[in-house]
Amino acid sequence: MPNIKSAKKRVKVIETKTLRNAMIKSQLKTYIKKFEAAVAEGNKEVATEAYKVAVKKLDQACAKGIMHKNNCARKKSQLTLLLNSVA
Repeated sequence: MPNIKSAKKRVKVIETKTLRNAMIKSQLKTYIKKFEAAVAEGNKEVATEAYKVAVKKLDQACAKGIMHKNNCARKKSQLTLLLNSVA
């Protein structure tokens, strides 16, 4: 445990940020799973709506620094390919 006051504060701040990042990542995974379920179901309209939400959440995670921009771009590309594969 840190003894210096500023170091103690940093520990608290990091815990808060870690919790926030975990919540955003979990939410992102949920939206991606909903999109993949819609694709597996073969429902183009639902998949398109889920795709829009998933891409928006990916962009938000990238903007907040939770994901690297290349990782975000790769995920969006994979989701787009999945969407295009739906008949």
